[in-house]
Amino acid sequence: MIDRLSAASGAVGKWFAVLLVLIGTFETISRHFFNAPTIWAYDSMCMAGGAIYLLGASYTYMKDSHTRVDLLYSRCSDRTKALIDVIGAAVFLFPLMIIMFEMSVTWAIRAWRINEVMFNSFWYPPAAPYRTLFAIGLFLLLLQAAAKFARDLYFLVRNETLD
Repeated sequence: MIDRLSAASGAVGKWFAVLLVLIGTFETISRHFFNAPTIWAYDSMCMAGGAIYLLGASYTYMKDSHTRVDLLYSRCSDRTKALIDVIGAAVFLFPLMIIMFEMSVTWAIRAWRINEVMFNSFWYPPAAPYRTLFAIGLFLLLLQAAAKFARDLYFLVRNETLD
């Protein structure tokens, strides 16, 4: 079920890439050919770009496609890789993601309460939807990380894959 959520999140996230290209193209044509820049394009592109990363993070983790320096890791056996992944997740990934998730939920709740706006431009779009998307993306990443952690731990204990 978690893998399906991550796949759905990635499927939604990829459409923000299309949106990002369309907005960027519109802004470029509007600015350079018609001398009519928009006030909304910059914030929209920032939010669309953030949505790509946030919604794609759990999908990328599910596919084991995050960037890593694997000079030694790629040469390890599957059990050693699972051990490294379990230790790395327990020591680094989970503590950082839990802190980031807690902070993002706090920011999202605050944004909804005070009707926060983004102030990077003179458009001042509402910040709450983006902050909520940030929290959802981190939650999905935490879920996917927990699923991978369980699979790796199972593999370490039983020496067979869970799936």
